[in-house]
Amino acid sequence: MNIAVYCGASLGNSPVYQKAAVEIGEWIARQGHVLVYGGGRAGLMGILADTVLSHGGEVIGIIPGFLRDRELAHPHLTELIVVDSMPERKKYMMDLSKAYLALPGGPGTLEEITECVSWARIGQNEHPCIFYNKNGYYDHVDSFYSKMVDEGFLSTEDRSKILFSDSIGQIEAFIESYIPPGIRQYQV
Repeated sequence: MNIAVYCGASLGNSPVYQKAAVEIGEWIARQGHVLVYGGGRAGLMGILADTVLSHGGEVIGIIPGFLRDRELAHPHLTELIVVDSMPERKKYMMDLSKAYLALPGGPGTLEEITECVSWARIGQNEHPCIFYNKNGYYDHVDSFYSKMVDEGFLSTEDRSKILFSDSIGQIEAFIESYIPPGIRQYQV
């Protein structure tokens, strides 16, 4: 299975995030999955790709031409695809993948995984969306999605289709049993 992983081009301030990238990379390689990611060799992106590759796994990087040099495109990937824009990168990653997982990262990471969640609600993504919540990194996002339910902007059913977890076993079970949300119906 191709798994898109969104994560920081920075390392973060705690080694726990680097360890999380290694854990996910080892899991992807061990399970025979293919990593689909942003194509860089800096930060958590680089650690993740290096881990998958060093454990015999395959890695497909997708990077816009304008970021190729700035994000230091990884030179040893199974495949590096250079695209023209960020929207093209995101679409390519979504089209290639059967699950979407966010490691810690910045606004870009959050924006990319949030788009996957949003597209699921309107019937444009039928695959699971997962926040790898190491060190409670995504606790506030988790709470905010629950607030959306409380305030009537997200259904309880759709909320149950988004996983926040730091357990690889729970992530595997979520992926295996995932059923996409029903297409959102609007009331006027």
